[in-house]
Amino acid sequence: MRVEVMQHFGLTTPFNQAGYYETAHHQALMKDIRGAIHEGRLIALCGVIGSGKTAMMRRLQQVLEAEKRVTVSKSLAIEKHNSKLATFIAALFYDLSTEKQVRIPAQGEKRERDLRELVRKNKRPVALFVDEAHDLNGHTLTGLKRLMELVEDGDGRLSVVLAGRPKLRNDLRRPIMEEIGYRTDVFSLDGIAGSQREYIHWLLNASAVEGAEIDTILTEDAVDLLATKLRTPLQIQLHLTLALEAGYQAGERPVSAEVVESVLSRQMDDLEPTLTRHGYHLKDLVDQFDARPAEIKAFLNNTLDPARAAELRDKMLAVGLPI
Repeated sequence: MRVEVMQHFGLTTPFNQAGYYETAHHQALMKDIRGAIHEGRLIALCGVIGSGKTAMMRRLQQVLEAEKRVTVSKSLAIEKHNSKLATFIAALFYDLSTEKQVRIPAQGEKRERDLRELVRKNKRPVALFVDEAHDLNGHTLTGLKRLMELVEDGDGRLSVVLAGRPKLRNDLRRPIMEEIGYRTDVFSLDGIAGSQREYIHWLLNASAVEGAEIDTILTEDAVDLLATKLRTPLQIQLHLTLALEAGYQAGERPVSAEVVESVLSRQMDDLEPTLTRHGYHLKDLVDQFDARPAEIKAFLNNTLDPARAAELRDKMLAVGLPI
């Protein structure tokens, strides 16, 4: 948000730096995931884009590091669709090794033996965090489960926390993923569902000067509209920013529901952006449903032959796609 807009509405902090917001749902999830980590489980936290997965994982890592009962390891690799098991083994070596120059053996057998010894010497359970895990392929997911077993055989304990979009949950439920899916504790993050209005008030209070009244920034009708139309923190932050910028341009304060309505995206709930928020891109749909790219594009645009469209829709519904 531009500085002049923030000054106009008495804001001192950008929305994306307002802090960590949690509901009773967040607190319960944190408690359950921490328990699963201490048990050395394979964990999947699933939520749509902008629901707050990364923020919750960052908060969880901070709590674990402060408690000093679990050693936290994080994979920093960005391109998860290209990540193999070796990527995550390397992350463990970098985070657990006490040497200044980390040496990762190239030979697989020695590498795994050395890693097992590193975990054992660490003398604490290790939790490996992997974000954007919906992009991992089945072989890599299965390899992580076997890596946990390898560590356990060496008298260590490794838990793996996967954070990703709902595609991750759906993939783990597929019959071909039975080896790992049945052994994974899956948690769903609903974000601020049911608490959108409270979140908007918290966000404005956290971002505004001390003592500022929310109704001088946004009318109650505008708050109601944002809370009704939007579902995630990311959506609210984006559209609230757009509304304040539009209000500033119009010289309006507080910002009305009419201004909010003017900036709301008309395509937000279309099928393609909905599937993207759940982790499904064109290539994913082509690969999973044995379809041609042209067919998927026509399906998303509602121009596919009705019989073929019905066939694809049935397959998508069967695996949990939100269509």
